[in-house]
Amino acid sequence: MSEGLRRERARPSAISRRSLLRVGGLTGLGGLNLARLLRAEDASRGLKRMPPLRSCILMFHYGGPSHLDTWDMKPAAPREVRGEFGSIATNVPEFRISEHLPMSARVMDRLAVIRSVHHPMTNHNAAAFATLCGRNPLKGDLELLGNDRNDPPCVGSVLSRELTERAGLPTFVALPHVMYNVVTLPGQIAGFLGSAHNPVQVSADPNVDDFHLPEFELPDNVSLDRLDDRESLLKLIDDPLRRAESGTGASALDVYKSRAFRLLRSPEVRRAFDLRREDPRLRDRYGRTKLGQSTLLARRLIEAGVRFVTVYDGQHNGQLANWDAHSDVFDRLKNSLLPPADRAFSALIEDLEARGLLESTLVISMGEFGRTPKVNASAGRDHWPFCYSVVLAGGGVRGGTSHGASDKLGAYPDLDGVTPGDLAATLFERFGLDPAAEIRDLTGRPYKIADGKPIGALFAS
Repeated sequence: MSEGLRRERARPSAISRRSLLRVGGLTGLGGLNLARLLRAEDASRGLKRMPPLRSCILMFHYGGPSHLDTWDMKPAAPREVRGEFGSIATNVPEFRISEHLPMSARVMDRLAVIRSVHHPMTNHNAAAFATLCGRNPLKGDLELLGNDRNDPPCVGSVLSRELTERAGLPTFVALPHVMYNVVTLPGQIAGFLGSAHNPVQVSADPNVDDFHLPEFELPDNVSLDRLDDRESLLKLIDDPLRRAESGTGASALDVYKSRAFRLLRSPEVRRAFDLRREDPRLRDRYGRTKLGQSTLLARRLIEAGVRFVTVYDGQHNGQLANWDAHSDVFDRLKNSLLPPADRAFSALIEDLEARGLLESTLVISMGEFGRTPKVNASAGRDHWPFCYSVVLAGGGVRGGTSHGASDKLGAYPDLDGVTPGDLAATLFERFGLDPAAEIRDLTGRPYKIADGKPIGALFAS
């Protein structure tokens, strides 16, 4: 296949035989375009009529999970494409997923799988930026792309700027660590919006017995009463301020200080981070792993009133630390990666539903890209951003459905391609924000908060 044809296949507007058949009675290219336009407008109106989201949890599986071995299996493809895994039935009769996702199979009726996500970034750093920020990086597809002060912000930082902060609580929290790939992985911070809209970063493992957050704890010689003494508190946070990104403006530092005051004083924050309050049986259900307990902590945070929580799964470069399985992909997925992810994700869906929070909370599970359709000589799969899967639940999503489709090899979108910008636009619109609203960088250059268009069909009744 030529490079030009590959690019054409990856475009959201690509027309396939399957999409023609779905149109039904309408014939001709004009009829097809009209049908899609009317469908999109209809779905968008339905999305806007829905109550706005209360919160969102983003589970980000760094390294690139294989869509072909999880949510978009190809049993009819040649063995070097379909791989070693079989599929299992779910609680939605027409929907089958990987045999190593048995717990997710039981909540399939609450999930929507997008099987046509794509972007052009083949390296982890650029791809992470694209997916966490909803737009391609200005620097292009560089291997060691780091953070830049004038970068566009991640979606959590946009929400931090646009949404009203709930009293005593941060709007945006990230846990359980900062992501690295030789350098700090770009796309985790506020960029040109400034440090005031960076996440409250948790850098501790919630699965350890003595889990605590030193940044939210006062020294032994400082009481809550002393927090009324601004000079004393400023001394406590001087070091964190000095470690804030260089060049931050005075107004941003003032906001940073104000947030530090509120968090140190907030009983809601201390309660939300206290996992000892949870039933041990529920903690077991999430899994006694770093990912499992981080996911449970995310649920506690949104229940307390935090609006956006990112849970990072996989930290450092190297196959043994994340989903970047260039070799032994089936062994890694079966024995190390999928069991804790399956357990934590399914537990979160069930827990949110039991607490009456699923309809108002959007859950997104994704990586920065998928894996190559063809298994390589090391029994692994390599980077593949040209088509992969993202899973959504809650927030009004139509459960038990799929959106878009990949071709017969899982290589390129075959129907209704979706970009990270479309996902970002969908998220913002569900929070009641206009994706076309503008923000400006440090040079005054305007950006829409999202480059894409909302995917109304995911939510239309």
